[in-house]
Amino acid sequence: MKFVQFFGFIVLTLGLGGCDSGNDTVRYAGVVAPPSERISIRYASVSVREVSLPSYAAAEFLVTQAADGSLVESADTLWADDPTRDLTLGFSQALRTITGARVAPDPWPFRSAPDVTVDIRVDTFVARADGTFLATGQYFVAPEEEDQPERARGFTISAPYLVQGGVGAVAGARSRAVSALAEHVARYGLR
Repeated sequence: MKFVQFFGFIVLTLGLGGCDSGNDTVRYAGVVAPPSERISIRYASVSVREVSLPSYAAAEFLVTQAADGSLVESADTLWADDPTRDLTLGFSQALRTITGARVAPDPWPFRSAPDVTVDIRVDTFVARADGTFLATGQYFVAPEEEDQPERARGFTISAPYLVQGGVGAVAGARSRAVSALAEHVARYGLR
């Protein structure tokens, strides 16, 4: 009986030790910003491959770019979801809203094959010290039908934010950049 009480005390002590009241870590969710317009595309269904991000942008810590160009990691500020997953889902949702098409990330969840696949590879995805969230890279459009044109296009997306607004402003600019990227892909890659 004494062993059970002692063991219970150890478990309780270890459990309370893990509760650090001084932990100021904050998590921010990537909320999809509402797209500014509706764009018609030639495809009824679009598959989105997992977005390829640079390692700093795929990390769970918020990373910003200082005025000298260095990337600074904020150890007490985390994204609420895996950034790659969050960006892929956010892009898919924005593209669905903009186009009205059936859009889903890979693996494709429907019985019928998608009309087209979009593959996005990001080079830069960072909040800069000058108050802009910058996203650059390229995307590839691969239609299922062989008579449809394949496309490869570059993109540069910039979303402003108030530096004084802190992490909340960065998260908002990041969301607007994702929606702007979806608009760009719809207009120049899927029409």
